[in-house]
Amino acid sequence: MNKHEDKYCPRCSQLFECKVGNIVQCHCYGMILSDEEKNEITKNYNDCLCNSCLTALKKEFALAPKHLPLQK
Repeated sequence: MNKHEDKYCPRCSQLFECKVGNIVQCHCYGMILSDEEKNEITKNYNDCLCNSCLTALKKEFALAPKHLPLQK
């Protein structure tokens, strides 16, 4: 049985379904993040983010000067 759970995104509070039990069906599957991006996200959030926020942070990270933190 696959483990799925409803979560609220800690960045935007949107409800989403995390499919940790079947990662290939999860909304984050295929989201490629660099180690630097992962570290920045982990530093600011303690749980999974929704796909919209992951996408927005990835875009923001690409545009931000490397010395500035991402916006919460």
